[in-house]
Amino acid sequence: MESKNKKKTLLVPWDFSEVAKNALHHAIKVSKILNADITLLHIGKEDDNTVVRMNESVSECLQLKNININWLIREGSIFSTIKETAEELGAIFVVMGTHGMTGVQKLLGSKALKVIAESNVPFIVVQKPPTDVPFKNIVMPVDFTKESKEKLRWADFFARHFNIKMFLFVPSITDNTLLKKTKANLIFAKNYLDERKISYEIVASKTKGKFSDQTIAYAEEISADLIMIMTTKNIGIADYIFAADEQAIIANKPGIPVMCINPRLDIGKFGGFF
Repeated sequence: MESKNKKKTLLVPWDFSEVAKNALHHAIKVSKILNADITLLHIGKEDDNTVVRMNESVSECLQLKNININWLIREGSIFSTIKETAEELGAIFVVMGTHGMTGVQKLLGSKALKVIAESNVPFIVVQKPPTDVPFKNIVMPVDFTKESKEKLRWADFFARHFNIKMFLFVPSITDNTLLKKTKANLIFAKNYLDERKISYEIVASKTKGKFSDQTIAYAEEISADLIMIMTTKNIGIADYIFAADEQAIIANKPGIPVMCINPRLDIGKFGGFF
C-alpha cells in the first residue's frame, strides 16, 4: 500500500516485535516535529494474514493524532531490501530496533553491516522506548578522519528542527600526526557550529582505554538522547564493516539511540544540507 503523498518519510523495518514497536514510537515522536510520514516495511510474503496484521498495526498507531503511516510488504533479503526501499522512498533515515549486543550480533553481521555502511540513508538504531524529548543532548565523537565532518551536516539538520546541544567528545591522542588531524577537525567543527549558532560544548576524554567505552560512559553521564557515529569504509573483507568501537557504541548497555552516518563521496565539496 504505497502512498502518493510527497512528504518525506521515516522508514521503520517491521516484524511485529517489541523492538520494532520501540523504533516505531521513536519515529512517531520525530515525525511530528519533522512533519514527515512513517513507512513500515515488512520483509516477507504478502499473504492475507500479513496484510491483516499490517493494517492492525497501523490502526493501533492511528489512534494517535496527526500521524500518517503507510506500509509496504516486500520479498527479498532483509538487509538489502531495507537499503533499497529506504533509497527508493528517499527516506530521511531508517529507524531500526534491536536487542543490545545479542541483537546487534544477529542484525549487524557482516552482510547487514555492509548494507548499513553502503546505504545513502542514515540508520538510527534504538533499543528502548523513546523519552519525552526526541533529541536534546547529542554526543558527537570527533576523531582524525575527514569523514568525521559529515556528522556536522546532520547536527545542522537536527538543530533546525530540535532544541539541541552538541557535545563534541574528543579522544585522548598521543600520536602527533593523528592529534594534528583531530585538532583540525575540531576547529572545523567549532567554526561550522558557530556560523550556524548551534549550541555546543567541547569535552576532552580524561581517561585512556577504548574510545567507545569512554564515549558511552560520557553519553550516559549527560543523559544523551543520541550518539552520532560514522560507518567504516574500505576495510578488509575479513573485518566487520563496522569497527569494534562502532559496534560497541551501537550496542551500548545504557540503550542510547545511535545514528550511523555514511561517508559521502563528495565530502570535499562540504556545503549545504537538504
